[in-house]
Order: sequence, then structure tokens, then C-alpha cells
Amino acid sequence: MNAESQAQTTVTFWEAFRYWLKLGFINFGGPAGQIAMMHRDLVDRRRWISEARFLHALNFCMLLPGPEAQQLAIYIGWLMHRTAGGIVAGAFFVIPSIFVLLALSYVYAAYGNVPAVIALLAGFKPVVVAIVVEAIMKIGSRALKGWAHVAIAAAAFVAIYFLRVPFPLIVIGAGLIGLLGTRVWPAIFAARTGRASEPSPQTVIEDDAPPPAHTLASRRRIVKTLAIGVTLWLLPFALLVWWRGVDSVQAREYRFFTQAAFVTFGGAYAVLAYVTQTTVNSFGWLTQAQAVDGLALAETTPGPLIMVLQFIGFMAGWNNAQGMNQTASAVLGALVTTYTTFLPCFFYIFIGGPYIERLRGNQRLSAALTGVTAAVVGVILNLAVVFGLAVIWPAGWHGGVNWFAAALTVIAFVALYRFKVDVLWVVIAGGLIGLVYSLL
Repeated sequence: MNAESQAQTTVTFWEAFRYWLKLGFINFGGPAGQIAMMHRDLVDRRRWISEARFLHALNFCMLLPGPEAQQLAIYIGWLMHRTAGGIVAGAFFVIPSIFVLLALSYVYAAYGNVPAVIALLAGFKPVVVAIVVEAIMKIGSRALKGWAHVAIAAAAFVAIYFLRVPFPLIVIGAGLIGLLGTRVWPAIFAARTGRASEPSPQTVIEDDAPPPAHTLASRRRIVKTLAIGVTLWLLPFALLVWWRGVDSVQAREYRFFTQAAFVTFGGAYAVLAYVTQTTVNSFGWLTQAQAVDGLALAETTPGPLIMVLQFIGFMAGWNNAQGMNQTASAVLGALVTTYTTFLPCFFYIFIGGPYIERLRGNQRLSAALTGVTAAVVGVILNLAVVFGLAVIWPAGWHGGVNWFAAALTVIAFVALYRFKVDVLWVVIAGGLIGLVYSLL
């Protein structure tokens, strides 16, 4: 019993390393599904971090540009095992998907659409819907502790689904409502902050534990981190310009996707709209149809859905080899795109994280962030509705139901929610079922 208790209250770096490596291969489902997986593993099962600390980190990551699920992994890895932990968590969150998507991109570019990939996608998509629905139920049951927060979640859903309000505005609005609500109607909005979940005594990082020493902010540490970040951006860019030239497609990708990394609020779909408009209409790097196909391929791979940008970078290099071998040009374009897309994510956490930890006990910040958490539930519900309609009613309401997808969604949800089957096996089973179904 003592050994079990000790195992649940300490986590070695290599134990965490194995978890982040595994997560990189199974984190399907976009941000909602990925956040649900981490919550299920790190809060409910392993008890590495308490509910309040998890939601505090999630709220901060929701305010940042870029993939919030990957940034949440970086934050938790950094919180537990310093900078090295954050690097491992963030890197392995995307490394498997880099290689999987490179292979799929090459097959697509060289041989066109492959029936096997389409069949696997038909099995993956219903599982993703089930993962997102489970995320709503899990996160919503913990985040919506009072009717005021239910109202914020409902308003967020209406705003993003019906009114098409940009996601950043929803986040800002929810934060302001949470902040003002505790001052104007404290009895109503206190329902969330006053009923925080009771942490297990065996949680590694408790609700009320002081910030670890390595998370304390200092001007010297911030300057050093900034200097390292600028160097890691400048050095590869200088080498790329020296090798390929400042006007090469890869050098232009380096600049463009760096810029995109700082304005990619609103999730992968919002990012894709902006990037597609620029790369298709302004730069002419690829076609609209190719960009849409890239999104479908990205949805078949683990990792953040924003990995679709790697496909765009690949096709830009493939279509504009500029004297290079076509495949080499495409791979270089893909790697340049991925590097510039994800590099800033680490520095958002390493620079901003210490200040967020310092302000964790600040009641005003907590009130604002709990408003954001409530809005996130509404946004996830939007994703479930949009994705569910696309999968189960692919031709619209009048086009009939895809009964295979509907049945597989229900089966996957029951396996995940009722029988607690590991997500990895559900995802694998979904892909195999889709493959077998296509052969019937």
C-alpha cells in the first residue's frame, strides 16, 4: 500500500517521458479530444495534477495563439519536470504526426487519393465524434458548477455556431463576464470558485500546493529564454536563405508561417481559412481542392489539427521545386512549416507560465479564467455538433443518415464512457472497422 501511495505521489522524468511518447501516437480528435484524453489520464487516472491546476493551465492556453492542447501538454510537462519536461511533452505531442503526415502527403502528391486512406478515415471520424462528446460531458460536469456558467457556455455556443463570432472575441467576452460577474453578482458567480473540486490526497500537484521553485518568474530567466527563442528562429532562417535564397518558396514559407503562428487564434479551422486564402489566392502555392484534401489527411493523423499547415507546406514545395528534387523540396517545405508553426508555442509557456503560476491565487484572474472555461464547454459543443453533422449527415439534413457512422459513434462512446476502454484501442478498432466495411 505504501509503495502504491508513493508511486501516485511522485512521477519520475522517465515515467512522464513514456506517457508523452504514448500520447503522441494516440492524440486523435482535435483539441477537444486531446484535452479530454489528457484530463482523463492526468487528472482522473494517474492523478498527476489536480482538477483546479489542470483547468487553470487550460484557461491560460486557451488565450494563446496556436494549438491549445499541445500548449497544455507543454505547460504540464514544464510544471512537473522543468524546461526539459515541457520540451519533451510538446515535442512528442507532434513528432509522430510529422512522420505520419509526411508519408500520407507523399502518397497523396505522387499517387492521388488512396482508397485505404479513405476507408480508415471513415472509421476514424465516428470515433473522433465520440471522443468530443465524452469531452463535453467530462469537462462540462466539472466546469459548469452554477447556472451563470451554464449561461456563459450556452451563449458561447450560440455565438460561435449561429452568429459566427470569432473565437478570440468569445474568449475575451467570457473572461470579462467572469471578472465583472464576481464583482456585480458575487453570490451567483461564486458557485464555481466556491465549489472547487476536492483534490485527491494522492495528487502529485495539489490545488493549493505552492508553485515549484523552477516556475518562479525572474527578469534574468525571461531575457535568457527570449534570447534562446530568437536564436532558434534566426539561425535556421539564415542557413535556409544561404542555401536556397531569400526568395525561395521555403524561405517565404519560413516568414509566412512564422507570422501565422502569432495570429492563429480561433482553432485550426479558422487558421486554415486564413492560410488557404493567402497561400492559394495570393501566393498560388497550391489549389483550393488540395487544401481541403489536406484537412482530411490531417484528421487521420494524431497530433493537433493545425498539422494541416504541414501538408500545405509540403504541397507548396512539391508544386514549386525551383531546381530541387521534387520530393526533397516538398519535405523541406513541410519541415520548415512545422518548425515555424510550433516553435513559438514553447516560448509562450516558458515565458508566460511563471507569471500565470504567480497569479494562480488571484481571485480576479481566477474569476476571468473560470468564465473562459465555461465558454470552452460551449465551443467544444459547437465542434461536436459541426463534426457530428458532417460525419453522420454528410449530405446535409435532407441527404439521409450515414447509419454506419452513427452506429460506430454510439459504440465508440459506450466503449469510452461506460467501459473506460483505452482511447488507443478504440481509435485502432475504428480504423480497422472502417477498412473492413469498405471491403464489404
